Amino acid sequence: MRFNLLTLAFTLALAALASASTLTPPVLPLIVRNPYLSTWLGNARNAPWEDWPMFWTGAHVGFSLLASVPGTGKVYPLLGRPHDSLPRNSHIYSVAFPEYLGATFDASTTNLSYLIRDGKKDDGGFVRLTLSFLSPITPSSTLRQSIPAAYLTVFAEGCLDVDVYVDTNGEWVSGNRGNEIKWELFEPKSRSFGPNSKVAGTAIKTWKVARVNEELLTEWADRAEWGTFHFSGPAGGVYHQAGTSAILRRRFAEKGSLNNQIDKKFRHIMEEEPVFAFSKSFKLGKDTKETKDKSCKNVNADSVTFTFALVQDPVVQFASARGLTLMKPFWASFFPSADELVAYHYDDFKVANALARNYSDTLAKDAFESGSETYQDIAALSARQVLGATQFSGTPDNPILFLKEISSNGNFQTVDVIFPAFPFFLYTNPQWLAYLLEPLLEHQLSGQYPNDYSMHDLGAHFPNATGHPDGRDEYMPVEECGNMLIMGLALANALKYDTSPALVDQDTRGMMTSPKAAEKWLARSYKLWKQWTGYLVRESLIPHNQLCTDDFAGWLANATNLALKGIIGIRAMSEIADIIGETEDAKYYRNISETYIEKWEEYGISRDKTHAKLAYTWYGSWTTIYNLYADSLLCFHVPEEQGAVGGGLVSEGEGGQKPIGDTPDTEKGKGVFIPDRIYQMQSDWYHAVLQRYGLPLDSRHLYTKSDWEFFAAAVTSTKTRTEILNVIASWVNETSTDRPLTDLYDTEGNGGYPGFYFMARPVVGGHFAFLALERACGGKAMESLKFLDEMSPPAKVNVELALSRDKPSEGFNFGDAEL
Repeated sequence: MRFNLLTLAFTLALAALASASTLTPPVLPLIVRNPYLSTWLGNARNAPWEDWPMFWTGAHVGFSLLASVPGTGKVYPLLGRPHDSLPRNSHIYSVAFPEYLGATFDASTTNLSYLIRDGKKDDGGFVRLTLSFLSPITPSSTLRQSIPAAYLTVFAEGCLDVDVYVDTNGEWVSGNRGNEIKWELFEPKSRSFGPNSKVAGTAIKTWKVARVNEELLTEWADRAEWGTFHFSGPAGGVYHQAGTSAILRRRFAEKGSLNNQIDKKFRHIMEEEPVFAFSKSFKLGKDTKETKDKSCKNVNADSVTFTFALVQDPVVQFASARGLTLMKPFWASFFPSADELVAYHYDDFKVANALARNYSDTLAKDAFESGSETYQDIAALSARQVLGATQFSGTPDNPILFLKEISSNGNFQTVDVIFPAFPFFLYTNPQWLAYLLEPLLEHQLSGQYPNDYSMHDLGAHFPNATGHPDGRDEYMPVEECGNMLIMGLALANALKYDTSPALVDQDTRGMMTSPKAAEKWLARSYKLWKQWTGYLVRESLIPHNQLCTDDFAGWLANATNLALKGIIGIRAMSEIADIIGETEDAKYYRNISETYIEKWEEYGISRDKTHAKLAYTWYGSWTTIYNLYADSLLCFHVPEEQGAVGGGLVSEGEGGQKPIGDTPDTEKGKGVFIPDRIYQMQSDWYHAVLQRYGLPLDSRHLYTKSDWEFFAAAVTSTKTRTEILNVIASWVNETSTDRPLTDLYDTEGNGGYPGFYFMARPVVGGHFAFLALERACGGKAMESLKFLDEMSPPAKVNVELALSRDKPSEGFNFGDAEL
């Protein structure tokens, strides 16, 4: 067999992935790097040639692959519908379909595999083709993660010669098919491997495609209307051609290759649809031709790699402390031009693939141990989707990560979208969470936001972070203040106790993991932490009529789950104050939070103590209190050591923490913030109300949010957690939704959209809730929940009876509550 080292390594990688995927989601990521370079395989349970690949919105993307076997007169579609361009009455070729072997995926890679036979049965000739799409997740290299580019490697193995064709069109640079585009083929004469390198790089050629008249920082149907698309392949052994799609595809079907010609008539995207194509011939049948042995005993292998990049500069505009600023991409600090970036990225495949493999393998191991094979797949499926909503900017000294609220409304840097996503960042690279929070902190510290609570977002629509100087952003004051305080402390804990994966980021100098780094990061924004906590002290115990993150459900007063978030936010502030040495503030906020949590239990829990109510005065209702997760994540449920008095947040051995002030007289003398009984009660309740495809959000509807399901399940018994995970896995396999993974769906029926069409949102980072919790508190967060498994099976709850008996007690009053 003829293998080079790269081919051998790739073969081993494919073998590792062969049995990796146990779920069959409706859509799979192909090339997903940021909100604008986002190409997916729709209808992924069917053959890839049954429809075109799609942008995250569901709109088609011009991207197709064909294969042909010389001498057979047969051409095979592999991806998209290029065969629609091929007349059925040709005397030279006929369209046939390969045997589709299915898809496998991990956190960074999606593989589509096919088998083509020569028509003979048993031991006849064959070729196996694998399209391997790599959008590498590299926590140890922010530079590589920031590069807006991905890889496609076509791997061929067998004893039949095979030709492969791939093309793209102008839909990669505009959402409006009526826009005029221009293109060129760029072939650098010589270059080095990378910055300051003397190593010669691979000779490549690149199609550059852009709008004739770009519109900076604008969108059409959520696609960017500025930037240049770079589609690259090796200069040697690969033919190219640009021209009308039907002409190029027919030529390939007839000849098996392209002719290196370029149609230079610039025109509209779908006007005689111009495509930009490469073709590659794999000579795998050499041994059988020489020996005349057609039994295919000698199998050969080869591969070719293509890259796809969407280069934009600037990437966004941001109302920073120095005013409205056009923000350059992060990679621009390392490369003087897009051409050098693209060349570096092409030659970096081996390293990027290895780093991505390291992350994928670690995630697979951790997720399997945390849940099951299905959880392993859910986490892997979610990873690229989270980062697909982000855009890296800033400099090595001050990296910034921008985020688009994809599909729900397009807001820029939405706090309550970052919050459900933040378990992914805590697990993957906590420093990236700091880069996400940085622009929110900078903008508000500069005085550009007038309200005394945290802003909802940095701008009404990405990519324009122009702020809200009138203070009229979406009204979620308790929600966003609680979110920021919880994330702030979670990040500080991660930095202080180095709970990140064992990976060192060599590309940034802005932050290190250490107690001093945590203290410094918190101290810089102490004014804001204290300001937001002051608002929560006034408003969180009995929240007035307002929205929470689940705004699609409407406004609600006295919301139990929202109040819990605000109270935990106050408790988080006491720890923040202690970390930076503000001991009086620490004691003050600690005392308030402890008083509030007792009142919260009185107001928010049903009279029979079986469940949390949706709102204090909504009797006969129930809610998922997913905000309970923060109590465990922030180590408030880790029992204090006997005799620990005072001293604040003190590292004990392997990262344990002592509470501030005197030991409170709480349940079992454990010194925990929220009593065990609340955890046990909700774990039993979730078991009782679980539906076919998930845990409903609350008693108003049967729909749910998958991010909150994982938050809630993370702090339940092993049995309840497993039950929730299993029904979510069934939903992934059976849902009728047809876009990149939604987080909002019906738990009954066909598991479809509940009238709201959320898709591709980064909030699926919440699916990492189990993994983030297991790293928290030096590993003690999960240990402190073992009491939940002492009662098995879960206590039986008569839901209907519990709800019908829940009525206000005589003389009940909670002060100024809105009735």
